[in-house]
Amino acid sequence: MISKELLEILACPKCKGPVTLTEKNDGLVCNSCRLLYEIRDDIPVMLVDEAQKLAEENPDQ
Repeated sequence: MISKELLEILACPKCKGPVTLTEKNDGLVCNSCRLLYEIRDDIPVMLVDEAQKLAEENPDQ
């Protein structure tokens, strides 16, 4: 698991904005870019090329 101290200093490599831990603690999400950065073996993979795009939120549904 990622320590609270590390989570506080991590930023999205694309926009430099804050990232938040997923509910399952298996990734970090940048809500601005809508990207998910996986956590593998307790190490966040903060590479834009390996990030997964999240579905756009649709406020109409």
